Amino acid sequence: MATALVKWQRFGLSPVGASLAAYTAAALFSYLAHKFVTFASSGSHRSEAPRFFLLTATGFAVAYAAPALLTAKLGLPPIIAILVTCLLVPAVNFLVLDRWVFAQRRPGQQRDRLP
Repeated sequence: MATALVKWQRFGLSPVGASLAAYTAAALFSYLAHKFVTFASSGSHRSEAPRFFLLTATGFAVAYAAPALLTAKLGLPPIIAILVTCLLVPAVNFLVLDRWVFAQRRPGQQRDRLP
């Protein structure tokens, strides 16, 4: 999407602007898909949307900072830092989405309890 936005001169977006626009569109799609499909939540947008976007921003910050810290401060190889980030951030995101962001389920929908 970012590439298309850059190439489509009508919007006049720089690569950075196009990347931010694409990231925003992807975050909005992710919110709606998780709310209505993955977690089948009956909670209000007023409470869930801010939680979702706070979690998304936090995940983005961790995905930026963790590799930098793991490589620069701990001297780990970049591949290790990237693997840790790519495994840890989605796993934590899923748990937080399930237990906090979209905790309110539609009638008849139950979440699987982890042991």
